[in-house]
Formats: sequence, C-alpha cells, structure tokens
Amino acid sequence: MRVRIIFDLENKGAAVPFHHQNLLSGFLKKLILKNPDSPFQDFMHYTFSGLKGHTKVSRKGLHFYSRKVTLVFSSLNREFIDHVIESLFELERVEIGALRLIPSGVDVERMPEFKSETKFICISPIVLRPPQFEEMECKAFISPMVDRFSDLLYEAVMSRMEMYGYEREKLESFYKFQIDPDKAYLEKLKQNGKKFARIYPVYQQDIKYDMRGYTMPFTLFASKEVTEFVYTCGLGSCTHKGFGMVDIVDYLHNKVIEPYHALSSGENLENGEAITLDR
Repeated sequence: MRVRIIFDLENKGAAVPFHHQNLLSGFLKKLILKNPDSPFQDFMHYTFSGLKGHTKVSRKGLHFYSRKVTLVFSSLNREFIDHVIESLFELERVEIGALRLIPSGVDVERMPEFKSETKFICISPIVLRPPQFEEMECKAFISPMVDRFSDLLYEAVMSRMEMYGYEREKLESFYKFQIDPDKAYLEKLKQNGKKFARIYPVYQQDIKYDMRGYTMPFTLFASKEVTEFVYTCGLGSCTHKGFGMVDIVDYLHNKVIEPYHALSSGENLENGEAITLDR
C-alpha cells in the first residue's frame, strides 16, 4: 500500500537539506514508537520518499514555496500504515528541518499490475549493503553494468523478504533477478559531467555511516511477487531509512488516487478526495 501524506505549509520559503531522508527517518520512527504498546516497535518493512512540493535550491537546501507538501509512504502491511497515520494526526503540527507542517490529508495510490519485466525510476537513492563497520565497503563504487551490482541487490531483497515472513522454499523459487540500467541515461550523465552515484549519510543507533547510493532508471527482471515487494517496500538496503524507493515508469502519469480508509476509525470519503482526520 502506498499513500501520499499531505501537509499544509505554514512558513513558505523555509528549507530542508537537499537530502533530508535522515530527518524524515527520525520523525517517522518517533511516530512508530509513539504508542509503547504498538506491535510495530521494531518494524522495518517500509520506505518513503523525500518531501515533494514547489521548491527552489540554494546553499541551505530545498526551499518550499507551495501551499501543500507531500510525502509518499509505503509498506505491504496495511495495519502498520494505519498506525503511523493515526499517530501523525494526533499532532497539531510537525517540524522537519525549518519547515512547519500541519497534517491535513491522505491519498491512496492504487496498486499497479505487476509484471516480470518492469521499468523503474528512483525516487530515492538505492543503497546496496546495510551499514558496516568497514566504511570503505559501504562507500565503494560498483558499476551497475556488472553482475555484482544485481547480486548485492538480490541478496538484500531476499534477506528482507525472509525477515518479512516469506518461507524459504518460496524464496528459493525467486531465482530470476537482474538489474539492467538505462545505458543511454548513464552515458548522457557522463557526457554532461554529472553523477548518478553519491555518498549519503545513514544513521543507525545514532552512529553515522557514509553509504554510496545510486539514482538511475533501470529495468528489473524478476517474479511478480518480488517486483511487488520492491515497489512497495523499496529496493536494496536501508529502505526504512528512506532509501530505495522506486516508481514504475509506465505508471507515473496514469496513477489512480483512491480515498484512504482508516481501519480503526472507520472513516472514509467519497469522490476520491483525500481524507482529513480530526486532530
């Protein structure tokens, strides 16, 4: 399930760092831990985008000038999505970087029909490995053209699917997995002197790790179940830190928005409008 969380922006022109996934990660973790009796205290099977809206770039980061700011949040577990949204709408406002945001609504993106060959773009950078003590391994560049790149992503996805509860016998049937990067796109970046792989900070137990992340279009060859997991829970490692969120190229401009229905509150809206929960 993928939802778009909608905020009203109180202070137009305020900024967040260009890469602000660590700020969002900490904020979402607080929402998850808000209820000490929640069964999701250690839940990690989710991912999210950066904040979206009309922005301008400066040395301070991204300045937001739109009235609304959105955040795409995704997980296979519907109850987990409900828990996070309910915790969010108990707050009057939130602060992320210098932004003062008021939670105002939620949209649901209808899930696409998954295929065994899918063209993706990256909404957030893909990290190949989990944080390690030896940072040189985390920062090392691996060309997306070599099999090692696909192998590391396959290992990361299978490990996370097993943690989520997929049976090992089922996982062993998911042997088909290959990443085919958009070579024309990478060549164009190279000609223009631009990068698709950068070093990003990742925080784990308050320890900062420098990790290499990759942002590029690519085609994934995998089973439909694996493709659904990648689309919903992210690709690679550190997805619960806001890395590895992808979108389907052919689905970008044809998404159907549905009303969000909170399981616990029983509220719904007609006409496909965003739900607004009482704070």
